[in-house]
Amino acid sequence: MDTQLDYEINKELGECYLFMGDFDKAEEYYRKAAGNNSQSGAPYMGLATVAVQRSELDKALVLYQKSASVEPTDKALCGIGLVYMEQGKHEDAFAQFCKTLDMSAGNMVALNCLVREAYQLGRVENVLPYLEEALKTGVEAEAVRVTLAGCLIYLGKGEQAREHLELVLGSNPSNSNAKELIETMAA
Repeated sequence: MDTQLDYEINKELGECYLFMGDFDKAEEYYRKAAGNNSQSGAPYMGLATVAVQRSELDKALVLYQKSASVEPTDKALCGIGLVYMEQGKHEDAFAQFCKTLDMSAGNMVALNCLVREAYQLGRVENVLPYLEEALKTGVEAEAVRVTLAGCLIYLGKGEQAREHLELVLGSNPSNSNAKELIETMAA
């Protein structure tokens, strides 16, 4: 059998077993897939997911880093940030989520985590460019706009926030988060 086919089969089996919650089997097949194709980061992402499921964060970090070194993807970089966040390494997590978003402005997991870390670190001003870039991608634009408005309110930039909220409510008058923020500003 050819190595690429072995790789695909082993990776698929790893994904299936991971989905079914059989972490031992998932790990076995992801390891085989990694042995079949040293140019793909996917098996290491799978192994990192298994490690996270087992609460082995240090191991997960190494595996996400390995995945990113073999095949730099926004998902691998985001995984590193998620582990840092879980470990309470907020500055490292913040930096990692910035790297992720520099690679893929529409990575919503990284964007949401960056916002959380920004509030934790008192660096809300630093997330505005990332939120504005995410808006340009069109991915979850309404939610991003509401989050941007919330950050602007927090920073005392109410007029800019109102513009974003009015845009949201203009296209979706039932958006409860936007309504809530507008009411908060009026109070």
